[in-house]
Parts: sequence; structure tokens; C-alpha cells
Amino acid sequence: MRKLIESTFMTLNGAIDAPQNWSPPYWDDEHMAYNAGLMEGVEAQVLGRVTYEGFADAWLSRAGDPFADQFNAMPKYVATRTLTEFKWNAQRLEGDAAEAVRKLKESEGGDLIKYGTGEFSKTLLEHKLVDEYHFWIFPVLADGETMLQGSGIEPTHLELLGTTTFKSGIVVHKLAPKA
Repeated sequence: MRKLIESTFMTLNGAIDAPQNWSPPYWDDEHMAYNAGLMEGVEAQVLGRVTYEGFADAWLSRAGDPFADQFNAMPKYVATRTLTEFKWNAQRLEGDAAEAVRKLKESEGGDLIKYGTGEFSKTLLEHKLVDEYHFWIFPVLADGETMLQGSGIEPTHLELLGTTTFKSGIVVHKLAPKA
């Protein structure tokens, strides 16, 4: 069975929105190496609509390095009720998003990765579909929405699988849902 990995950037105070405004000063060789390692064995992306729209606009113009080429080439599956046209090698998750992701996980192939946090993340959490979380905590404070803010989720306990600290001050916690 394929594994679903979620990778989320957040500030020290828990803000998750608009990472393009606060995270770039920390994108260095360690950041890129960790991200490249995270993509090993990943064959496709699972994205919510908002993340898909932002990523498609940002990544379509990037090419020429192995990471960007791999990132752009892999299939993308988008949870959306509103989009009807897709670019960037993407298609809609048909029907119920949680069931569609469950079927993707049961299909043959490499792992799946999800970036961004929002309503779709809550759905995946409620249905226990995420196998591994990578929470990137950046040494910055910023105003913004926090992860799963006002979502009404039940407490969900996670097991720490490891921690990676970068010279830039980024700390990545790798966690999995407790059995």
C-alpha cells in the first residue's frame, strides 16, 4: 500500500498561510536536500485546490534542475468542488475526496505527498489517511491562520519519528499517527 506523506511549513507561532512571504530566506542547501530526500519514492502529489492553484502558478515556470523537473512531471490529484480545468499534469479527485485518496493509496505505485494545510487536511486527518507528517517549523513570527484553526478536530496524538535541525534554524518534526 502506498504511503501518504504531508509536508507543512509553519512559523514559530503556528502560522501556516502565505509561506512564500516568510520562508524563502531559509531555503538553503540543507532545506533543498531534506526536501529532495522527502521526495524519494514519491510518485504523485495530492493537493487541495488552494495549494494546487498557488503551486501550479509558481512551478510551471521552473525547469532545468532535477528537483523541479521531477516535481513538475509527477501526476497531481486535486481535491476540488469548483475547478473544471487543470494544467500542470493534474486531475480532479473524483467523488468523495477521502474515498478517492483511499483508493489512490490502495493502488500500485510509489508514495504520495501532500503539501499545504487547510480543509482538505482536516478531511484526511478525520479519515486517518495520512501516514507521516513533516512539520517544518521556521524561526520566524508572522501573522496568519494557524493549522486546522477552528476545525473542531478531536485531539489526535502523534508519535515522534525523528527531528532534523538545520543551521538556518528550521526544525522539521517527522511524526506518524499513533496506532
